[in-house]
Amino acid sequence: MAAATQLPISVSEYLHTSYRPDCDYVDGVVEERNLGEFDHASVQRALLVWFIQQEGKLGVRAYPELRVQVSPTRFRVADICVLSTAAPREQIIQTPPVAIIEILSPEDRVSRYLERLEDYRRMGIRNLWVIDPAGRRGFDFSSGNWVETTSFADPNTGIRLDLNSLFSSIDDALGDTGNK
Repeated sequence: MAAATQLPISVSEYLHTSYRPDCDYVDGVVEERNLGEFDHASVQRALLVWFIQQEGKLGVRAYPELRVQVSPTRFRVADICVLSTAAPREQIIQTPPVAIIEILSPEDRVSRYLERLEDYRRMGIRNLWVIDPAGRRGFDFSSGNWVETTSFADPNTGIRLDLNSLFSSIDDALGDTGNK
């Protein structure tokens, strides 16, 4: 069966339409995002808890599923958007966040993620971090390359997020050892 061709829509139409779950907008095309699975949600929840606990010390706040306008015709919905407490309050983020954290779902393709991460880099976001819940791995894409890492750090804010501790906190919350 052939896939239906999507007709382009305007930025205004995208911004005035509700999508459940929210979608990216790339040059006139609405793109669905992969999410909604337990592992994805568990990592997202653990990240939010961690950032809430660190908020006063780091001067940052983390928000889930926040629209980021990366260019005049591109909007990305970040899994976790980390903003400075000094950043202007924007309904749609236009000021580069401190960090973007994306959480992979099993259906995600590297080629699609490369485009998404490059959009963030072109916007000027200096920390681009990706978590693979299935493999319990982390990647720092801040340099434009996939660099596997066990922690994410930003010397400007003092963020130091250890992924082993993050996954342990998920296991503890679930009364689990991580075995499936």
